[in-house]
Formats: sequence, C-alpha cells, structure tokens
Amino acid sequence: MHKLYLYRFFITLLLTVLFARIGSTQTWEVFDNDFHLEKKLSKGEIFLLGNNLRINVWDNDLSFLDAKYEPFTVIEDASLYQFLEPWIIIQNKDKFGAIHEYGEQVLPAIYDEIDSYYTRLLARLGDEYFVYDRGKRETTPIGSYVSARIARNGQVIAQNSDGSFSLPLSQTPEHRFISLTDPTDDVIVAREASGLGLINMEGDYILKPVIDEISHLEDNYFYAKNSNEYLLINALSTTADIRYNSFHRISIEHDVMVEYIHGKLRRIMKNDGILLDIVGMDSVRRSGNYFNVHFRDGTTGLLNKEGDWEVKPTKTATGILPGNEGAYGAKIGNGFGFINAFGDTIVSPEFDQVKVFSEGMASVKTGTKWGYINHQQDLVIPYQYSAVGPFKNGLAIVQIDGKYDLINKSGKSLLESPCKRISRMMDEYYLLEDNGLFGLAKPDGTIISQPVFEEIRREAKDKILIRKGDKYGVIKENGDFELPLYYNAILFDNKNAKILAKSKAEEVPEILSKKELKKRRKEKKGA
Repeated sequence: MHKLYLYRFFITLLLTVLFARIGSTQTWEVFDNDFHLEKKLSKGEIFLLGNNLRINVWDNDLSFLDAKYEPFTVIEDASLYQFLEPWIIIQNKDKFGAIHEYGEQVLPAIYDEIDSYYTRLLARLGDEYFVYDRGKRETTPIGSYVSARIARNGQVIAQNSDGSFSLPLSQTPEHRFISLTDPTDDVIVAREASGLGLINMEGDYILKPVIDEISHLEDNYFYAKNSNEYLLINALSTTADIRYNSFHRISIEHDVMVEYIHGKLRRIMKNDGILLDIVGMDSVRRSGNYFNVHFRDGTTGLLNKEGDWEVKPTKTATGILPGNEGAYGAKIGNGFGFINAFGDTIVSPEFDQVKVFSEGMASVKTGTKWGYINHQQDLVIPYQYSAVGPFKNGLAIVQIDGKYDLINKSGKSLLESPCKRISRMMDEYYLLEDNGLFGLAKPDGTIISQPVFEEIRREAKDKILIRKGDKYGVIKENGDFELPLYYNAILFDNKNAKILAKSKAEEVPEILSKKELKKRRKEKKGA
C-alpha cells in the first residue's frame, strides 16, 4: 500500500480532473500501433489503470473492458474514485466500496472510508472498523476505535479512546501500547512501559520491548541502545538479526555512524557492522556515498562505501571530492584542483571550485563563472556560465544569463535560443521549458520540438503525446504528426498495443507530414 503514495495521488488527481468532463457523448477511435484505425467506440469514458486494466464509466455504471474494449463485468451505481493496485475504490454519492482488479466486488459502497494493503482492505463505518481478507475472502468486524490504519507490514494499527494503541489483527488484540510506528515494510516499532521493541507482520515481537532507544537507519536496518550496550539490527519479517553489538559508544555525527573506544574515534560503521577500523582518526565527513576521513597527523583520505580507499590518506589535500576517470577534485591550500588515487596533484589548484570529470571534461569555476577543462588542464570551453552540468552523450546542460542551454563539447549551443529550464529525463531525452511551454530533444541533442506545447511526453519509441489547450495529438521523433492536434484525450494501451483517441466529432483533420506540407505549399505558390 505505502509504496504507491505518488502513484496513488496522481491517479486520484487524474480521475478528479477527468470526471469533471464526463457528461456528454463522445467518440473513441481505436488505433493499432501503426496508427491504423481499427474501430470506434461511442459510449462512456475510458480509463486505463495499471498495465492491463480497462474501465468504462457510463450512466452511473462502471464496466470492466476486455482487450477488444467490450464489457465483461458491470458494477451498477458506481463511479471510479481511486486505483490502489490491486484494488479499485468506487464511490456512490458519499459512500465507498471496493472491487478487486479482476472484477470482483468485495465491499459494497456503504463505507465512510477505505484503506488498502495488497491482501486486505480496512473499511470504516462510523467508528466501527471492518477488515476484508483476500485470502479468506471474507469481511470481519474488528471493533470500535478513534482511528485505524493499515501499517506498512499489513497489520492494522488502531488508536483507542484512552490514547493508547492496539493491533486488532494480532494474537493479542486487547493488548495496549504507548505508541506504534511503521518505518519499514516489515516491522512496527512498539513502545511499552518496559521500553521499545520490534513487531513483525504476524503481530509478534521479534525484539522484546526492553530497548531504551531505537532509530531507523535505512531499509531494514536499525540503530539501538540498551542501557550501556549499542546494537545494529537487521529487522527482517521473521527475525531481528543483531548484526553488531558493542559496549563502546556508537553515535551518528555529520551523517556518519562512528564508534569511539576509550573516548577516541576508532571505527566508521555501516548498517551491519564495521566499515573501517583504524587508529588515529580525528573526524569523518560524508561526501555523497563517500567519506572524507581526517587523521590527527594532518592527512586526509577518501573512503568508499565498501571500506576501500579511493584516495589514500595524503597531506596534499584537506578535502577530497568523489572522482571519476582517475581524477578527484580536492581542496589544496586555498584553491581547488585534482589529485589521483595516491594523492599526487594532477591538475594544479588554481580554481575556486571544481566538479567531477565526465567524458574527459570537468567543469571548473573562477570567480563567478564556470568553464570546462580537459585532463591536460586546457581550458576547452571558456568561463561564461553561472551553472553547469556534466557531459553525457557529448552534451551538457549549462546556464547563461539566467537561462539554460544545451551545448556540445566545443561549447556550441544546440538550441535556437536558451530556455527557462532544461531537464535530462530517465530515457536521456531532454525536456525543454520556456514561458510555460514545453519542447523535447533527443539524447544526441536533435530537436524534436521547440517549447511550443503546454504538455509533451514521450510514450514510446516514435510516439510523443502533445497538448495545446484542451487538444491532444501525437507526433513522431522527427516532429511529423501521427495524430493531429485535435483530440480531447489520448490514451496509450501499451499492454494491448493500442492507442485510443477521444473526440466529439466524426470528421478528423487530415494528417500531413513536413514533406507533404512543403509540397503542397509549393503547389499552392505555383498555382
């Protein structure tokens, strides 16, 4: 349930917006992946949920559609409220019910609120709570509470009228806790008068409530203190594995977990034990996923997350940045340069700031401006930028005069004019934004579209959704139209290899490629 926060919010918001438009008949045109029209649908509003779920809403009924967009299950008097995979939450006036994504209605629309987990639902009616269990396929009342919710591990955490908390689905539902929190998908941190403990998915203690302090580190790892003993715990779904325990002080300093022995810093710790055990450390600072280790003899080294030296302790630098291509940015005296893994200076410290090498280039700053150097310290691109990014596929995002540009390794701009914002996306395409409008560029910098659309999104290879106002279309990566900027909505049913386009008219404008447009313009001029 809790791994889907953003997705859930997006779906809820999307449905809210779309339902505001429902009310008039429209035509849905169904295309194959090559944009050949296969059929038309003229009834209802269609929604694609998840990878393989098609829903039609029409005349207060909700229908599940098959791959041919024909209904196979109809739920009467229901509107779509939320999709919380694998559950569809429906609404009838101000009441809620639930349907499994396979089409089975498991809760009628009579409840005031519904919370979900992968295998169960928690429903509230007044102050009474009910649990639907998918395995047992039954709904069970669990009692009256001030509030209740499903924890990340599937247990129900309920608050009683006296302020205490209970676990109604555990073997001891009447047991009272001072507090219950769920920082991970596997365990609940429980506080009782005797101390803190950890509870698993079944509602049983895997670490008895006798601990003075428990802090969540990351994933399933916890830091704990019990009297004068310090513990590092891997809390799994069935056991609490104590990976490290010590009677020496363990603390978190500068976002780094360290251990002191006889009052002196001795060890750098990881979640499950010792990362580095060495005498003579003075302090440790985190640098990304690396550690700057400062020693009492004045040397500084760069330690990686595996406990190996990226840069051996050296007196050359007082601070070392994570590196690449055998070069590490370093504070040397009053300036910044680059050193190698042995601490030797390979780029003199004549800069005010430096960034990591990428594709043979590193951005360096002098005064208020950034430029780029190569490994030989040649200034390849002059100081002219107020902000710079690394090179990838031969391109970098830079800022100049308050706007952003896309440049190659010669410093040449690839855009007609700078933009307010440029973002490199997950697929390595570039989103261009200017004056509230959006465009798109390929990973090699080829412009698909200048920022002229209010929405642009790459759905698949050679399929890019665009929007102006309330009209949608689809363009190819060369900028030619596949579907004209005409439709009220366009959906990509990738699992079914179909594209659905909604309109309120029967006639669709002719689609012309750039080549055809030029041809017709020439013909018109010649006429």
